[in-house]
This record gives sequence, C-alpha cells and structure tokens, in this order.
Amino acid sequence: MYSILRMIVDTVASILGGILLLRFWMQAVRVRPPSSIAHFLFQLTDWLVRPLRKILPGLGGYDWATLIGAFLVSMLAVAAGYWMMPFFSIRFVLLLSLLHLATWIIYGFMGLLILEVIFSWVNPHAPLAPFVRSLNEPFLRPLRRIVPLVGSIDLSTLVAFLLLQVAMQLVNSAFAFLA
Repeated sequence: MYSILRMIVDTVASILGGILLLRFWMQAVRVRPPSSIAHFLFQLTDWLVRPLRKILPGLGGYDWATLIGAFLVSMLAVAAGYWMMPFFSIRFVLLLSLLHLATWIIYGFMGLLILEVIFSWVNPHAPLAPFVRSLNEPFLRPLRRIVPLVGSIDLSTLVAFLLLQVAMQLVNSAFAFLA
C-alpha cells in the first residue's frame, strides 16, 4: 500500500513540478505560449506562484518564485516518500529534492527535443511547432555552432539528447551514492 501511495505522490509531484519548470523556462527565454497552453499552465500553478512572488520577487529577469515552487513540490514529494526511513533528515531531503529537480529538468528538455523532432518529421508547420522550437533554441544554438550539418540534416538535436543522457547518468550516480 505504501508503494502505491508513493507512486501517486511522485506522479502528481512530477507533473506539477514539470509544469512549474516549463513556466519558468518560458519566462526565462521569453517565449510567449499559445493562449490555450498559457491559460492551462497559469491556472494550474498560480495558487503556488502568486504567494511565493510576494516573498521572492523576480530578479534579473527570472521568475524565481516559479523555480522555488518547483523545488518546494520536489521537497514535499521526497519528504512524503521517505519520512518513514531511518536515515530521514533535513539534509537528506534537501539533497534528494535537488536531484529530483535535476531529473525533472533533464526529462523536460528531453521531452521538448523529442517533440521538436516529431514536429520536424510529421508537420513542421503545426501550430505548436514554433513554440517548441523557441523553447529548444537556447539549448540548441551553441551546439549548432559546433556540430556541422550532414547534408541538410541538423544533428544538433541528437547531440543535445546524448548530452542530456550523460547528465541523467550523473544524476543517477548521485542518487545511487545517496541510497
């Protein structure tokens, strides 16, 4: 029964944390989402972000309240999942929460890259394609300077995906070290 409850908490926290991170990234790279997506994201996260903005105003053009909100969701999920463990401590929760947040960030970028590849293969003129491309552009731009085109095929997305997998391996190693 405990594992089922933990799975439900992890799933809900991952979805909410992912949405908060997407909101942070959209504001960080100054991408305006389609109105239906914006309405969904803001309705789902305003209950947490608005009160945090009173404490943590934006600084340097970044919405820190949204990022801290994602971290708090991660902390609550970790605390709910590990509160009965004998090694439970505040330090453990903070470290594991940072690793969970890093995992969500990496999976989010992987998902965006997969979406961009699907759009480029299936329908590059789909209504969401420019939005997804704009979200990936800050991550892919430096790689496009390094990775040459092969024929007319851009392999920077593949290189970015491989780099994200390396980052995920590092995070998984840190998880194994903590366990």
